[in-house]
Amino acid sequence: MRILGLSGNVKRPSRTASLVGELASVAERRLGADTRVIELVEAAPAVFRALRADQLDHEGREIIDAVETADVLIVGSPVYRASYTGALKHLFDLVDYRALTGTPVVLAATGGTALHGLVTEHQLRPLFGFFNALTVPTSVYAVESDFTDYRLTNPAVLERVQRAIAELAGVLPDGVRKAPLRTGGSRPVLPVTKT
Repeated sequence: MRILGLSGNVKRPSRTASLVGELASVAERRLGADTRVIELVEAAPAVFRALRADQLDHEGREIIDAVETADVLIVGSPVYRASYTGALKHLFDLVDYRALTGTPVVLAATGGTALHGLVTEHQLRPLFGFFNALTVPTSVYAVESDFTDYRLTNPAVLERVQRAIAELAGVLPDGVRKAPLRTGGSRPVLPVTKT
């Protein structure tokens, strides 16, 4: 199973990249999966050389192929002007609209204030609804004070990370859920059961 973390950050260091990396690390430990994280600060030059998918060069095509063929996506963005970054939008403009059907997606975002906390619900979730992807219920949003030296340290946000990955495990085939559940905070993080 291939899990792709995709961070919409356009500068470094990046709290968003740290958050996406934390989600990917927890998913890798929990699911025993291969993970890779792509940061747009590195990928954008290759992606921006194309305005349409048929204009992608080899490097850009490899990035889009990684998105289109991932078994799971973890997508995060800093909040810019009350939405996800234009760089992330451009990348998804190049993804085939059929490629992500049924793909499980974990949503994440970072912002300067808690007032932008619903960007995952009002911006990112509809984007993946268009692609017919399967977004897990729990999204993860973090603000600057949730980090220490660009490392996520807020226990409440770390617990949401655990919950989102537990929900991800709940939508994957039974054979994929290998590792035992970890606990977050004072109560156990339980998997989502399918009915």
